[in-house]
Amino acid sequence: MLDSDLATLYGTETKRLKEQVRRNIGRFPEDFMFELTKAEKLQLIESDPRLGSLKFSPVLPMAFTEHGVLMLSSVLGSDTAIAVNIQVMRVFSHMRAVLATHSELLLKLEKLSGTVSHHSRDIKVIFGQLRRMREEEENRLLLAKVPKKRPPIGFKK
Repeated sequence: MLDSDLATLYGTETKRLKEQVRRNIGRFPEDFMFELTKAEKLQLIESDPRLGSLKFSPVLPMAFTEHGVLMLSSVLGSDTAIAVNIQVMRVFSHMRAVLATHSELLLKLEKLSGTVSHHSRDIKVIFGQLRRMREEEENRLLLAKVPKKRPPIGFKK
């Protein structure tokens, strides 16, 4: 989540949130929080129109992971921060559960796809064999219908 979104959730200014983070920077290792580069900021602005306000800001935004959001509540310490943090953690837990469910479904579909493609090959082989058998039978019937050459009846001169 971006610092501006979290500041809105916590009912504070983005500037104040960043101040608290910088004062307690030891609590925010790279896997908790990182500052976007200029290129990442531009890419983010281009991909999401609601972030257009970041376009003219000279300050690079901070991005927080799930653990960084959790740490923010201890840094900010207000009752609002704690209540919001609980809700955010519930959302992250729900997202994790949904992703886990979808990954299980994807694995099942991949297994099914492999089985179906294997069966598809088998079915093609079976149909090919049936086609050959039908052609052989048709050829036998045609040969049976062809009259055999009989010797002419009567006297030879």
